[in-house]
Amino acid sequence: MKTLKILPLLFIFLLSSCSSVRVYSDFDSRADFSQYKTYAFHKKGIDRVQISELDKKRILHAIDNALSQKGMTKNENPDLLINFFTKEREQIDVNQFNMGWGYGWGWGWNPFLWGGGNTFVSSSTQGTLYIDLIDAKKKELIWQGEGIGTLTENRREKEKQINEFVSKILAQFPPTETKK
Repeated sequence: MKTLKILPLLFIFLLSSCSSVRVYSDFDSRADFSQYKTYAFHKKGIDRVQISELDKKRILHAIDNALSQKGMTKNENPDLLINFFTKEREQIDVNQFNMGWGYGWGWGWNPFLWGGGNTFVSSSTQGTLYIDLIDAKKKELIWQGEGIGTLTENRREKEKQINEFVSKILAQFPPTETKK
């Protein structure tokens, strides 16, 4: 009976741990992250990003939401400038099954494997989103987050996916390591 109660919890844990976005971050260990309370977007940098204007708006909105949840506010005279950029690449996967000539696995001769096989080719687009946090006074990069995952063209899924990328990247800000 106890096993039946544990199975749903295990299933929920497995679903939550299977993320489609891998995230990494790096930061300046000399920066005092407790001093940063306000932010603004670095318009010149964001204007150079080569994605659709709608996707830019989605990313900016997701960053706004994530930073406001951390208690930061948007300001004309900010402590931090926020920039982002993207990269994408096509990924091709080729899977071959039962390729070759002769005998199959196991004992005996298998006529179904003689000279036959199946090849499946699939492609997907791997996208990377970088979010840069720049000290506004010093004009120095102090933190960079990176999220990598498979992209979708489905409009409904795209918004969820962008929110997932941004929230998982910014979950690593501010860094937990202490200043040395």
